[in-house]
Amino acid sequence: MKRNFYSVNVIPTNFSRNENLPVLMIANHISWWDGFWAMYLNLKVFHKKFYFMMLEDQLLKFRFFQWTGGFSIKKKSREMIESLQYAAKILDNPDNLLLIFPEGKLQSLYNPLHIFEKGIERIVQGHEDNFQLVFVAHFIDYLSHKKPDLYMYVSEYQGNVFSHSELQEAYNFFYGNCLDIQKSKTE
Repeated sequence: MKRNFYSVNVIPTNFSRNENLPVLMIANHISWWDGFWAMYLNLKVFHKKFYFMMLEDQLLKFRFFQWTGGFSIKKKSREMIESLQYAAKILDNPDNLLLIFPEGKLQSLYNPLHIFEKGIERIVQGHEDNFQLVFVAHFIDYLSHKKPDLYMYVSEYQGNVFSHSELQEAYNFFYGNCLDIQKSKTE
């Protein structure tokens, strides 16, 4: 990280770590770096066994990810249900952290609206009070440096409704607030 970024900044906004609960991390998906950033955040803040969901075609292309906690999901297939059940099972263990990118694809960090794919309800179903749901927003800015500064905003979901639309709305609200903070950065 230090070789590729001028600085790495973890910015907690309404967040306190609960080491007795597994963590479900929802993050924006803006580059191939995202998984590495989340792993870094896990090493620095959460200290959990790291798992992440990725599209099957990408996992086949980058097979080494299966040895770093990656598992596949194949959209619009029978195996998709099995992947979502596996993800939910990860949340049974308080020593685990599961990262998902609910948009299911890369998108520009300048896009303020995040549309979640269906399926997140299947992961959280039955775990509503037994995990910590954490939102993460990654931003990079160069400002006056040759290398970019990385900003990772972290917030705990405060709601008690875990529907697809409620989580999507809450994440977009969180992301909008982070984007406003990020836009005010100067050097």
